[in-house]
Amino acid sequence: MAVAPLSQEEIDDRLAELPGWSHDAGRLTRSYELGSHFAATALVVHVARVQEELNHHSELTLGYRTVSLAVNTHSAGGAVTDLDFELARRVRDLAPAHGAH
Repeated sequence: MAVAPLSQEEIDDRLAELPGWSHDAGRLTRSYELGSHFAATALVVHVARVQEELNHHSELTLGYRTVSLAVNTHSAGGAVTDLDFELARRVRDLAPAHGAH
């Protein structure tokens, strides 16, 4: 499926709906803090499942009590696209159930 890069204006407008997410070095990024390493690990597993559903994968980093994501669309030359925002929205919606903030 071909995806088109978003303009900086489109990225900025969409980021307004995703508190905590930012556009940095050509990628959407976000870090979450959780109450324990187990909770962080559970969030990583949940995010991995969503990425498989979307067939769109981020750089996903597990720390002691943190989870960080960085995503862009390789098939669009490393640009930010609708796919990246769909993944970010899905993560935004599931993170609170894991106690992430």
